[in-house]
Amino acid sequence: MSRLLLPSLLSLALISGAAAQPVPPSAIDLPNIGEPADNTLSPMQEKALGTRIMGQLYRGGYILEDPELTDYISTMGWKLAAHSATRAPELTFFVVDDARINAFAMPGGFIGFNSGLLIAADSESEVAGVMGHELAHVTQRHLARTAEDTEVANIATWLGVIAAIIAGSADPDVVIGALSLGQAMSYQRQVSYTRAHEHEADRIGIQTMANAGYDPQGMAGFFQKIGQQARLYGSGLPEILRTHPLTTNRIAEARARAAEMPAVEVKDPVEFGLMRARARVLSAERPSVAVSAFGANVAAGRDGDDNRYGLALALGETGQVARALEIADELGKRHPNQANIQLLAGRLRMLSGDHDTGLAILERTLQRYPRYAPAILGYAEGLMTAGRPEEARQVLLAREQALGTQLQTFNLLAQAARESGNMAEASYQMANFLHRRGDAGLALAQLDAGLRLPDLEEKQRARLLAKRREVRDALPDNWRPLEERNR
Repeated sequence: MSRLLLPSLLSLALISGAAAQPVPPSAIDLPNIGEPADNTLSPMQEKALGTRIMGQLYRGGYILEDPELTDYISTMGWKLAAHSATRAPELTFFVVDDARINAFAMPGGFIGFNSGLLIAADSESEVAGVMGHELAHVTQRHLARTAEDTEVANIATWLGVIAAIIAGSADPDVVIGALSLGQAMSYQRQVSYTRAHEHEADRIGIQTMANAGYDPQGMAGFFQKIGQQARLYGSGLPEILRTHPLTTNRIAEARARAAEMPAVEVKDPVEFGLMRARARVLSAERPSVAVSAFGANVAAGRDGDDNRYGLALALGETGQVARALEIADELGKRHPNQANIQLLAGRLRMLSGDHDTGLAILERTLQRYPRYAPAILGYAEGLMTAGRPEEARQVLLAREQALGTQLQTFNLLAQAARESGNMAEASYQMANFLHRRGDAGLALAQLDAGLRLPDLEEKQRARLLAKRREVRDALPDNWRPLEERNR
């Protein structure tokens, strides 16, 4: 699937703008039990739909599976959710490997941010402003309210919308036809409803980010900056302006609301610059492009921690480990307690072949931040590189991850078990990894392979069978073969 199809895939719920553009993915949302909208899409149906969309994104290679970026945006997201006036449902934050500027909310509390949005932001408050807006779409149940109002009444219809949008690429006529699907939908009614949602999300998002200690001007400032830049794009507007249409009045209203909040002076943490640089490196077309960009910044005197971190990371990605280590070691001396810098230094030491020093740095970072998922994963990966898979497995099993277990944990557990010769455990953990990524078919194949292992112990067989039932029972009936449905 082409990466250019992603905006169309995600614009599921509404039609926005006078030019018949696909509507904001951010209008997709999770209803609570007891709401009238539950008659249209129940919380369970929305979660199932969101999970299946996530599976498509994983299989298409759209999600940037980086533990540090994922943890960074998840920490921000849950901080905002904790200060929301409306209790948020279960949330999952993720980064999309796309340099275009966009953010969106999907069914089931899944909220995505393009790497391009992090790169374009000049402050953490700007990112928090966009995040607060998307979170408001979720807490205000915009998808459920829209689905109820337009009679888009079941999960099969929504899956049909997804399939039609994928097939139709970015053709607005195909998207409009897909969204209609024979329903009696009024175009003008949808435009008005979209605008209402956007204004409501602005108002609530600004209040939430102010409550969380961010600069409430961040939201309006970011959208105004993107709007000004749009003049340079011609007809190729940034994706966030296609899915979140802006007007002068809307920006002015956002600024006025922010001005009513108590003034705050917010200093960005060092992590903001580091993660923005990380996003730029990992989403670059080639690591060498990032080397050139960050190298030029440093040479021009813009040699702050963010640019030097980005240069070291990019150099490591291109195999220039010795040069990368010089920069990382210097940064490490300036920031001996900064986790991301220390993890980079440890990984570069491992790449250089100095396993003892690398493991010492990674272990020290984990001891300092025992619940920081990237530190857990970094030390486990280091142990694997050093040929100590069973120790890596014990590290992963023994430590709690503060924001929920990251998917990469299951992948590493499977690798460690395989390298330790425990093939039944490897099949089980790889099935966990695949199932959570939305690939039930491959998960079942892994479990079936495990069940065919010779000399399988009874406890191992029972565990594999239990996981197989769990995966199979989560599938819709029309996915499973007839013999599977009758078991």
